[in-house]
Amino acid sequence: MIVRKNKESIKKVVLAYSGGLDTSIIIPWLKENYNNCEVVCVSGNVGQASELDGLEEKALKTGASKLYIEDLTEEMLTECVFPCMQAGAKYEGYLLGTAFARPIIAKRIAEIAIAEGADAICHGCTGKGNDQVRFELAIKAFAPDMTVIAPWREWDIQSREEEIEYAEAHNIPLKISRETNYSKDKNIWHLSHEGMDLEDPANEPLYNKEGFLEMGISPEQAPDKPTYVTIHFEKGVPTAVNGEEMNATNVVLALNKLGGENGIGLYDVVENRLVGMKSRGVYETPGGEILYHAHEVLETICVDKETQHYKALVAQKLAELVYNGMWYSPLTEAIVAFVGSTQKYVTGDVTLKLYKGNIINAGVTSPYSLYDPEIATFDEDEVYDQAEAAGFINLFGLPTKVYAQMKAKNGLK
Repeated sequence: MIVRKNKESIKKVVLAYSGGLDTSIIIPWLKENYNNCEVVCVSGNVGQASELDGLEEKALKTGASKLYIEDLTEEMLTECVFPCMQAGAKYEGYLLGTAFARPIIAKRIAEIAIAEGADAICHGCTGKGNDQVRFELAIKAFAPDMTVIAPWREWDIQSREEEIEYAEAHNIPLKISRETNYSKDKNIWHLSHEGMDLEDPANEPLYNKEGFLEMGISPEQAPDKPTYVTIHFEKGVPTAVNGEEMNATNVVLALNKLGGENGIGLYDVVENRLVGMKSRGVYETPGGEILYHAHEVLETICVDKETQHYKALVAQKLAELVYNGMWYSPLTEAIVAFVGSTQKYVTGDVTLKLYKGNIINAGVTSPYSLYDPEIATFDEDEVYDQAEAAGFINLFGLPTKVYAQMKAKNGLK
């Protein structure tokens, strides 16, 4: 049985720290409510770029004793994102950007908390969201006896407006204002937008408003000339863009740039949250949208029919597991192993045409292609005897024929 510590016994807390509104005010709140405890901050670098600028100075000035900034970008992409891309895992069309990052970050936080001898781990996830589950399930996987503090389930603050007031009262600098107070989450894979005018599904997202989109532009603003890109895959893993070999991080960065410039990867959805409510979000995933599309195209010539169809079933389940924070679970491990086994011959090149928000197929090749032009051709060939189709149809259609005969025998329509 896990014994939860009381407030008086908590001397050191490790905080999942992004420097955003929630975690910025949590440092002084922890000190006020947990007997001036030591607060150690951990920021997972998953490619949020400029959001990390000045983070250490801000954390220390706000009351933290230290800040760890852990580079987890490559690990997130290779261990979590690419296996899900290989599966084709999407949650209601969403490419799982936030859900990819949370388990990797929480794992590292748990490891640091143990090394620091901390009494508790704290996160800034709202009690209405999915991330609280994602963080805490990962913590349970690596620090099962650790106490978890979730201020949104404890404090009297009721809104982001009240959070801003608390920050102003405690002289905590913020990068947002009341006018630009979208709830955002950014990593190398995506950027999410929630709140404000987006809470009403009747409102069109302000794609063309300056400052709304950060990873690209709207399709209307994209160039009138298409951009071609060729991606090389080795066993289902993207390894080169336009002939230049790259690691996972640089592949995604290169495709983010090309996709963003062409208005690729915008997704507006009212999704079903794990906690039972519907939530409207707008996502930017330019490079991710290109990679998912390219990989799917390559599989059409490299993966056999039965495997391809079964993978589609598995993909939906994997997406649900990832969305629900169950990355570190036996079933996820088993599905990822299965998907990996299907990628043995998914090697080749995919060329795509990017044009005003559209991804258009422009060619695919593979040394392991199962597509045989001699068999598929409508012209004369010497490898396929069309007369053999009659016997196949008779056997394949036998159940239909027997069923029809039974109805006729009994006068049924």
